[in-house]
Amino acid sequence: MNVTLIGPVYPYRGGIAHYNASLAQALADAGHSVRLISFRRQYPTRLYPGESDKDPSSEPIRFPAEYQLDPLYPWTWLHAARTIRRQPTDLVVFHWWTTFWAPAYTSLAWLIRRKVKVAYLIHNVFPHEAKAWDRWMARTTLNQGQAFIVQAPHERERLSKLIPTSSQVFVSPLPAFHPFSKQPLSKVQARQLLGLPEDQPMLLFFGIVRPYKGLKYLIEALASVQKPVHLIVAGEFWEDVTVYQQQIESRALSQKLTLLNRYIPNEEAHRLFSAADGLVAPYVGGTQSGAAGLALGYGLPMIITDRVAAGLPEGFRSERTSEAAARNPGYAHIVPAADPQALAQAIDSLLTCLPLLTTAPFAAAEDWARLVHVIEEIGREKL
Repeated sequence: MNVTLIGPVYPYRGGIAHYNASLAQALADAGHSVRLISFRRQYPTRLYPGESDKDPSSEPIRFPAEYQLDPLYPWTWLHAARTIRRQPTDLVVFHWWTTFWAPAYTSLAWLIRRKVKVAYLIHNVFPHEAKAWDRWMARTTLNQGQAFIVQAPHERERLSKLIPTSSQVFVSPLPAFHPFSKQPLSKVQARQLLGLPEDQPMLLFFGIVRPYKGLKYLIEALASVQKPVHLIVAGEFWEDVTVYQQQIESRALSQKLTLLNRYIPNEEAHRLFSAADGLVAPYVGGTQSGAAGLALGYGLPMIITDRVAAGLPEGFRSERTSEAAARNPGYAHIVPAADPQALAQAIDSLLTCLPLLTTAPFAAAEDWARLVHVIEEIGREKL
C-alpha cells in the first residue's frame, strides 16, 4: 500500500513529531511505501508559545520527509496536492491536533479526496485550550475525512457529536513509545549523569506544562506526601512559571522538587526516564499522554487520572490501588482528577510498593503493529 502521512517530523520537536516518525517507520517495516509530507514552517514565530519549535536533540527520531507545507501560503497547499495526485497513493493520513492548520488541511483534503482516500489520525478533536471558533473549524476540516482514527473512547464520542455522519471510525489507543536510546542506562548510571541522589525515590512529571496537565494539584499533593521523595518537573512552561514557583515556596517544597523549565532533548529524556522510579500524569483534561506512552516503553509504574488511562494501549490494565499495581508489574494507579489528597495517598502507596515492583517495558512494537493494522484496514476499502 502507498501511504502518505501529513504532519510534523524532525527537525520539529515534540510528541506528535516523534509519533509521526515512529508510525512512518512502523508502516515501512510492515512493507508499505511511505511518503511523509511535513512543514516548511509549522507556526509563525510570534504565535508559538515556546522558545522554539525545533528539536535540539543530538539523537533525534528521524524519517525522510518532504518539507512542503506552509500554513500561510496557499500555493504550498496546491503544490502538495499536485504531488500527491501525481504519485501512486492509496491513502493519505493527516495528523490532527490543532485548528491552526484547519485552512491548509481543509483545502488540501478537498483537492485530493476525489482521487485518494483521506483519513484523519486524531490526537484530540479540539485543541486543549479551545476557543469559540474551534468547533466550527474542526467540523469544517474533519468533514473532509472519509475515515478516522481516534485514541480514546471519549474522543470517539466527541467526534460523533461533531460529525454525526462519520461512520468509519477506529479506536486505536496511543502506542507505547520506544525508549529514546538503544543504549540502556541503569538507575544508578542515569542519576549519576543527572547529578541526582542515588538513594532517594524519584518521581517524574514530563512534558510541556499547560493548565490541563494538572501540575498545580501534584505540587499541592507533594506537600502532603509522608514518605521521602523527590519530584522532577521536566518540560517547558507554556504558562506563568512564577505561579508555580510561588506555590512551591509557600509549601516549603524547594528541597523536594526540581523544575527544569525548558524543552528536554531526547538524550536527557532518556536519562530522566531511566533514573525515575515512576511517572505522575495528573491530567484534568486532554485525551492521552505521550509521557505515559514513554513510561510504558521504559517500564515505569505510573500514577495517572482517568483522562490518561482512557488512552493507554490495548492489553494494558490500570489499577485503582498501588498494591494491585505491585502485583501486576508495570501497571498504573488511577486517581480522580483535581484531587491532591488522592494523589498524595497514591504517591505514598506507590513508594511503599516500590521494593515489590519488577517492571518491564511494554511491548511497543506490538502496539505500533496494531495501529498499522488499522491503517491497512482503512486503506483496503477503496473510494
